[in-house]
Amino acid sequence: MRTHTAELSSADAATAPLWRAAQAFRLVTLLYAIGQQIASVPYYQHPRLSWVLIALMAIWSGTSALLLSQWYFPEATSRIRGWVVVGDQVVTVLLIASTRLVADYDWYHGHQTLPTTLWIANSVISMAILRGPVAGVVAGLVMSAVVVTVRDQWGQDVWGDATAPVLVSVGLALGLAANTARRAQGQLERALRITAAAQERERLAREVHDGVLQVLAYIKRRGGEIGGAASELAQRAGEQEVALRVLLSEQGDRADSGAAEVDLRPLLTAHATPKVSVATPGDPVLVGRIVAQEISAAVATALSNVELHAGAAAKAYVLLEDTGDMLVVSVRDDGVGIAPGRLAEAAAEGRMGVSRSIVGRISALGGTAELLSEDFGTEWEFRIPRHTAHRAS
Repeated sequence: MRTHTAELSSADAATAPLWRAAQAFRLVTLLYAIGQQIASVPYYQHPRLSWVLIALMAIWSGTSALLLSQWYFPEATSRIRGWVVVGDQVVTVLLIASTRLVADYDWYHGHQTLPTTLWIANSVISMAILRGPVAGVVAGLVMSAVVVTVRDQWGQDVWGDATAPVLVSVGLALGLAANTARRAQGQLERALRITAAAQERERLAREVHDGVLQVLAYIKRRGGEIGGAASELAQRAGEQEVALRVLLSEQGDRADSGAAEVDLRPLLTAHATPKVSVATPGDPVLVGRIVAQEISAAVATALSNVELHAGAAAKAYVLLEDTGDMLVVSVRDDGVGIAPGRLAEAAAEGRMGVSRSIVGRISALGGTAELLSEDFGTEWEFRIPRHTAHRAS
């Protein structure tokens, strides 16, 4: 069975406690208005009419409290709340104006209107919770203007009376509280979705690791042992194993908290394979999201070049260092190296993998990419200043 809270939308669930507290306040102010009526009725010209109006005030207070509180009609309330709040404004204005029907000028000019200031605040509170602080302040100003008009006090110091300051302050405070509650509810729901997604991702990763990755690793190993035509099958299985590991890692990156900075280490460790060793610091290395993606892409390109050009038996090593003011990423292999002038020839031939995918990416981050190549292998060293590594875009 669903609870009332589960039936409400996100915004409704966030402001439900405020609506209920407001209706409790409404009933308390009704009691105060009735007490004020008992004290003032001897001075009215039409006491019977004043009691009729107080009865209408009580009926509206009870009806609106039930409709806005969400205790009994959680789904219907979401649809009709706006109309109830508008009705609240209209009823309040009419009751304020009715003061002139029950009392003479000398009385209403120097005393509270028939609905007391505290009861009038209910209409301001409702508008503030529904639409926020701006609407709350506007409602407070409108009600204050109606009260001043009915009491014919425009020629006096309007702010010398407590009505306007009280109503405007209530509208501002409750509007801010409602907006804060909605933002907090949104952040909570987002955190719950992220947590659920992370848990599901971890579950799927475990299943894939225990099933698919193990099978691919077995095929790769056995194919290599058998040799012949099975060697190609082993190679394909190894490629798919690496691709699947990277995919799982990328899914983890997409399901993160959405913060401006991310930990660079997981993006680099995703490149680890039997032929690629990755070493990173023990503490998180936080950098801008786009910066992290660009560094990871440059490393991926360097490793792809190792696989293509360093030789079948070559192994690669990725090292991440954080010196405090500089990030240093090294990609080294023990392959055959690159012949002198080969990079210039590749660029002249229109093969821009190194210049664009590696050097271009690191240069765009304000860093440098240096290539060292001898007979013993090749090493790329990326150096990115820390002040640019914190950029989020």
